[in-house]
Amino acid sequence: MERPVSRVRPFLFAAAISGALAAGGVMLLSDPAPLIAAPPAAITLPEPPVEKPATGDQVAVLAGGCFWGMEGLFEHVKGVKSVTSGYAGGTAETANYPAVSSEKTGHAEAVRIVYDPAQIRYGTLLKVFFAAAHDPTQVNRQYPDTGPSYRSAIFPQNAAQKAVAAAYIAAIDKSGAFAKPVATRIETGAFYPAEAYHQNFMRRNPDHGYIVRWDKPKLAAFKARFAGLYRN
Repeated sequence: MERPVSRVRPFLFAAAISGALAAGGVMLLSDPAPLIAAPPAAITLPEPPVEKPATGDQVAVLAGGCFWGMEGLFEHVKGVKSVTSGYAGGTAETANYPAVSSEKTGHAEAVRIVYDPAQIRYGTLLKVFFAAAHDPTQVNRQYPDTGPSYRSAIFPQNAAQKAVAAAYIAAIDKSGAFAKPVATRIETGAFYPAEAYHQNFMRRNPDHGYIVRWDKPKLAAFKARFAGLYRN
């Protein structure tokens, strides 16, 4: 299945990336991006805003680049009960991988996280999102993948989540934790699960070239920096 060159997708490029790395070479991208797989370890974020306690299972929808790595990281967060890869911000009719890959549908690759608020707060999920899951300063891209479907975005499920997200973004920018402003957008829109072959991709394909190059380093960094939140 063909995809635009700007989307450095594993179906087209994983073999080339793996081969270049194995040979000690360098993979050149048409749209240069820093060849790093996680936000710098030195970044220290402020604590999330205080929020009112919620009861019962809650849902968070976050977009931070390729959903394989987002799903693979958040399923290791204590208090998270399930993570589903999918598309948010567009319509049901075009919520499929070939259409979203055209970068014309308005969707973002996203994950739907079901979590227990008695074990983890929404704000703490956002801290992991900003500090470990992706680089929130990149605009319409994450590392090798480019296009608006890879944008950084939060899709609040209620007014309380929206307030926490807005306040936290403002606090992070004020703290100067990142050299650039946070580009994360707060958006509305439904969530649509992705195709079955995208679900649990990192667990099912731990040696895939894209996973090894981009997602495993982020997971390892999360485990090192947030040991108290990490679970196997």
